[in-house]
Amino acid sequence: MKLEMFCFFKTRGYSRNRTGSRNGILSRHPSRIYFTFILLLLIFTPRADSSWWYIGALGARVICDNIPGLVNKQRQLCQRHPDLMQSIGEGAKEWIRECQHQFRHHRWNCSTLDRDHTVFGRVMLHSSREAAFVYAISSAGVVYAITRACSQGELKICSCDAHKRGRARDDRGDFDWGGCSDNINYGIKFAKAFVDARERMVKDARAMMNLHNNRCGRMAVKRFMKLECKCHGVSGSCALRTCWLAMSDFRRTGDYLRKKYNTAIEVTMNQDGTGFMVADKDFKGTTKNELVYVENSPDYCLMDRAAGSLGTAGRVCNKSSRGTDGCEVMCCGRGYDTMRVKRVTKCECKFKWCCAVECKDCEDTVDVHTCKPHKRPDWLDLT
Repeated sequence: MKLEMFCFFKTRGYSRNRTGSRNGILSRHPSRIYFTFILLLLIFTPRADSSWWYIGALGARVICDNIPGLVNKQRQLCQRHPDLMQSIGEGAKEWIRECQHQFRHHRWNCSTLDRDHTVFGRVMLHSSREAAFVYAISSAGVVYAITRACSQGELKICSCDAHKRGRARDDRGDFDWGGCSDNINYGIKFAKAFVDARERMVKDARAMMNLHNNRCGRMAVKRFMKLECKCHGVSGSCALRTCWLAMSDFRRTGDYLRKKYNTAIEVTMNQDGTGFMVADKDFKGTTKNELVYVENSPDYCLMDRAAGSLGTAGRVCNKSSRGTDGCEVMCCGRGYDTMRVKRVTKCECKFKWCCAVECKDCEDTVDVHTCKPHKRPDWLDLT
């Protein structure tokens, strides 16, 4: 619509100039009209802002003043704790990999854009289920990365959880706190201060949605803390135990948040702008530990640059599956192409003393199915 309006202005000005109309003055200042159009476009077109998520792409080159997308409070935290930014950068790579693992068989597969400061592009402009998941898993990733770095002695500001001292009891009996308990509370505290900083600058439905999902992500890591113990006694009889709290593998957090994505709840802002209302009036329950979203997801079947969708053309699908990875679902009914490719795998592996495993390279031929591109309507080829 905006493009048509621009062409309309240019055409009118050009034709009037040719006819010598007194309004031909418009054509003598096309740059003024063009500038006005661009200004309106910048004002009314949503912009995919840079994000702290881009820290993961910077690697060892993290310089606080050069990280795009940081708000003032985040930049101040970065300058005060540059070593923590290194941990957050490594954590960003991990949670993005986890996101891509969780959605590898879906039309939207958590794809990232190279050298793009927004990381995910315009798709995050939508207050959708996918945005809810990304904000939750990214917040969880910061908690996990900071907590792990504290326990491994990589940071000056934190270490193991000093509160886990003395004796305690579980369903197996008494034990002594010892070892190095993961300092999850510090990880949560820093993640909240750093990740939530941008959202706390505004008070609208999207900011409230992001804050809610950020919290769900942080709490998901804490949910899967586990007690690990070492036995002491004659022949390892476990007469005495020394225990500590440790985080579970990040995959458990990813699996949990993926299930929450499936059951995410649509919400709207209440009238006084202080909280959410569930869109479904028949909903009975609480949204406290659930992911929430405000608008429906865009159509990920077709490439749509405005919506940030890359489409599914060329995606590999499973011919025999009826799930989301199946060709019928993945390809959105467009059909698929089949290619025969040669695949080399390790086979006939044998253990060789001492201490190696030797394998042969085996070659076989497999069928690979990929989604067909969207077919242009015939009438477009006639124009």
